[in-house]
Amino acid sequence: MSSPIITLLTDFGSGSGYPAQMKGVILGLCPEACIVDISHEVPPFQIQMGQVLLRDAAAAFPPGTIHVAVVDPGVGSSRRPVLVAGGERAPDQFFIGPDNGLLWPFMRQARIYELANPQLRRATVAPTFHGRDIFAPAAAHLALGVAPEQFGPAIEEPVKLSGPRVRHEGGAVVGEVVFADHFGNLVTNLDVDDLPPVDRSQVKVMVGGKTLLPLRSSYADVAVGQLVAVVGSSGYVEVAQREGSAARALGLDDPRGMPVVLEPM
Repeated sequence: MSSPIITLLTDFGSGSGYPAQMKGVILGLCPEACIVDISHEVPPFQIQMGQVLLRDAAAAFPPGTIHVAVVDPGVGSSRRPVLVAGGERAPDQFFIGPDNGLLWPFMRQARIYELANPQLRRATVAPTFHGRDIFAPAAAHLALGVAPEQFGPAIEEPVKLSGPRVRHEGGAVVGEVVFADHFGNLVTNLDVDDLPPVDRSQVKVMVGGKTLLPLRSSYADVAVGQLVAVVGSSGYVEVAQREGSAARALGLDDPRGMPVVLEPM
């Protein structure tokens, strides 16, 4: 029997000891667990970026994977800790985290339970560290075969947090930058299916109302230092600079929310 896979996604920072504490709790209960770090570099409190990273990563994992996501500015408040099982997007995977919208992409047609059973938490729960004291032990118990419904009551109305909306204006499609990745690429909410029904080589991309870029197949289609728009590996349009940072080239400290427009040439 293969080892259960448990992933971790947080805004704790790779240099902190918090992810290690979560791993210690998981391994103390389920020593055979295979723990995979998706990222601990989500900018603090940026729930929407956590959504996107988790959405893209989950698609690469096998059935049975348990994902623990902690981007939780409301820790210690009345927001509920939850377990999501059997949703439309990832029907054979499980998601554990705060009910603050972070897990919303996986909740459609899912079974959702509040993590309320004290027997499936640590004996002492710190109000500031639910990642260690509630979410990590829940993941371990789930990996050990505890049924989702044993964690607590079902939830009918979870917190929704949809991403920025894409709109159509004439022949153009308008979206926005969701975040800048490690390379300075500007990742947008424009899905490949949002593109105008024309030859992609004939699509231009406007960033922030002024910068016009061609839509190309890869970064290598332009010269070093040149800005380019591509459809990234997750199917969303990205604005990049070949062998550089698009965010820096455009002078953007925080590009989130910047409008991006696709339209035929």
